[in-house]
Amino acid sequence: MRDRDRWVLTDGEWTASASERDRTVADPATGEPVGDFPAGCTEDVERAVDSARRAQPGWARTAPAERAACLHRMADRIEARADELAELVTREMGKPIGDSRGGVAAGVGTLRQYAELGPLHRGRSLQGGWDATDLMVHEPRGVVAVITPWNDPVAIACGLVGAAVVTGNTVVHKPSERTPHTGALLAELMAAELPPGVLTMVPGDRHPGEALAAHPGVDLVAHVGSTAAGRAIAAVAARSGATTLLENGGKDPLIVDAGVDVKWAAGQAATGCFANAGQICTSAERVYVHRDLAEEFLAALVQRAEELRMGPGMDEETTLGPLVDRAQRDIVDRHVRGAIEAGARLLTGGYVPEGPGAFYPPTVLADCTENMDVMREETFGPVAAVRVVESFDEALELARESRYGLAATVLTPSMANAQRAWRELPVGTVKINAVFGGAPGGAAQPLRASGHGFGYGPELLDEMTHTKVVHLSPLP
Repeated sequence: MRDRDRWVLTDGEWTASASERDRTVADPATGEPVGDFPAGCTEDVERAVDSARRAQPGWARTAPAERAACLHRMADRIEARADELAELVTREMGKPIGDSRGGVAAGVGTLRQYAELGPLHRGRSLQGGWDATDLMVHEPRGVVAVITPWNDPVAIACGLVGAAVVTGNTVVHKPSERTPHTGALLAELMAAELPPGVLTMVPGDRHPGEALAAHPGVDLVAHVGSTAAGRAIAAVAARSGATTLLENGGKDPLIVDAGVDVKWAAGQAATGCFANAGQICTSAERVYVHRDLAEEFLAALVQRAEELRMGPGMDEETTLGPLVDRAQRDIVDRHVRGAIEAGARLLTGGYVPEGPGAFYPPTVLADCTENMDVMREETFGPVAAVRVVESFDEALELARESRYGLAATVLTPSMANAQRAWRELPVGTVKINAVFGGAPGGAAQPLRASGHGFGYGPELLDEMTHTKVVHLSPLP
């Protein structure tokens, strides 16, 4: 693991944190320590922001093609160390090693995507008169604070850092305190291809994150993580004047309409509810199934759940790893227990296993109702909470009833119902007949309590820039 004096990246050099507190990240499969890291402090943030501010004017003047070439070289470095990064991800947050490799590959692909899109990002012109022109030019915002989560630490950081850097911004990255070693290695690989100060990094828990979001030298705060953290960041950024880009929690519905193939639908639901142990921002967290196929669907979903192999993420045979830590497992188990006490039927799972780690089995609950936490609050665990409905209309009405607005999935053979769903569901992304997927360059814009701003795709380049309008007229 990293030396104590190599945790803060400023001016192209790794130095010791000024924090006197250390924290330990544990392997969620075994409970054994992975390594220590500094808790971070305001002094670390001050140094990083100062470094980024000094580097920004020169980086903004760098030709877009040169910035793009840096991203391609960053992708090469990450690709060369992909196995090492994937192993760190699994050891720190627990997901199966194959999924971790996929996350690293997605990060590489995202960097290459922005390397291609960056030089093409441009404004437009308007002819105000024969001798007068208006230019609308995209310029970098300045210093971007990138605060990333633990559930997909490589792919998300590559996307946000890549989009910010290729558009001429400098970045201060604060990775999650649950995946600090992954974040530090990733920053080391990316910064090696950039001029000093273009990418800086601070470690730590929420305290340096809050200090970073509140810093007057930060122009944009890009955060992916919990709704509570997003709200706190938005509040402090509002006082500093920084723009915020937030992708936060969700309570994504999955509607299973009459007429679909039941086994296929159960497979889609199992993927949506259990992939990465349910720890994906767009996991399916509540399932509405039409009564015509409910009994067969529930039986098939239980079978899918019981076929998963729960175990350590480093075991190649594992298909369901542990939750990130026992605190998260406690939340999941509390939601499940509360639902059962309120009348839900437990069909499989729903217990805390004995032994080390933070494991929780894939769990299927039937007869869930909207007053249960498992149907209202983000569970973020391997739980399929199912409610039977009498019609597609009822499913759509219930799916709309949430303070969140991240995404939704609809499985239906009806084009009319598909059209209604994407029109009427108040979420940023509606997926028809595929619980995950979408084009590699696809965008996402959450609504309501799930955040705001585009987090992916070419539109993320717009978020990382502001539009300057220039009126050009000759002297009379």
